[in-house]
Amino acid sequence: MSAAVYVVSIDPQASTVWWANRITNLPFDFSQEHETPENLKVLKDTGAKVHVVANQKGGVGKTTTALNLAAVAAEVLQNRDQLMHVFIDTPGSLQDENLLLEALKYAHDVIVPLPPEGLAFDPTARTIEKVIKPSGLPYRVVINNWDPRDGKVDLHGTEEYIDAQGWPRAESVIRRYKVHARAAVEGRVVTQYDTHRVALQAREDFFKLALELGYGGAA
Repeated sequence: MSAAVYVVSIDPQASTVWWANRITNLPFDFSQEHETPENLKVLKDTGAKVHVVANQKGGVGKTTTALNLAAVAAEVLQNRDQLMHVFIDTPGSLQDENLLLEALKYAHDVIVPLPPEGLAFDPTARTIEKVIKPSGLPYRVVINNWDPRDGKVDLHGTEEYIDAQGWPRAESVIRRYKVHARAAVEGRVVTQYDTHRVALQAREDFFKLALELGYGGAA
């Protein structure tokens, strides 16, 4: 763990591995631990802040959120040689709840991505109420994958749903851009996007979120 930021995947689908292996200049350290979750114990002794990205609904953007927040933190902390932030990408299924519970043992907080889609609401509610809340960890719901071209009806509806549940909600919203969808295939994270307008807007969302959550400062 020589970098300031470390990403761990405990998702058996290993989509994080597939993506990370395609990145030429990976800006953070990385490992896959779904078969060896006991290795997460070493995180307790690093002094780093451990952030779990969790939602037991698949396809809500956990991997994109974990890797891009890690990339932003790594860019801010690129001159540090001490491990300061760890991001754990978790499974999007009920069957692997034991892995999520193991990760929560060593976490300092939890990020819950939620797209503005009604089908994602109930699984997200279960994750928060049955798994995250009992852990006692602070958590924040992040509205993810909102397409501004669809107008703000779904966005506002999702904000109202989150607020009605009494869940803490991030003010920053991750918008849907094709550049995010292509990034895995192209082997990029958000800090490696081109500098055209849309890419800069897509990048800005993650920088705003990282700043709001405090993921660029000292651990």
